[in-house]
Amino acid sequence: MAIHRAVERSAGADWYTGESLDWEKISTYDNEKSKKGRSEYKATFALLPTVDHVLTTNRTYDFVISSWRANDSKNDLSLEQYIELCCKVVNLHGDKARGL
Repeated sequence: MAIHRAVERSAGADWYTGESLDWEKISTYDNEKSKKGRSEYKATFALLPTVDHVLTTNRTYDFVISSWRANDSKNDLSLEQYIELCCKVVNLHGDKARGL
């Protein structure tokens, strides 16, 4: 039930980035294609919806829907640690990314 509520709250978007998720990618991942295509194949699933857990203010966990890319990059960091990491990346490379 909690995951169903997370899907409804998502309105189809990644909780971390706001990007629209590729819901049609669910259940289409192919291990054999992944072995052959490696990172290029995995990149095509960047916006695959995944379930992530976040620690709430009352110290319990809740579920959110995020892209595979965001969830994978967050790994086991808390939300605060993840935001801190993202800020470090933007502070160091933000001007470069805007110039691309």
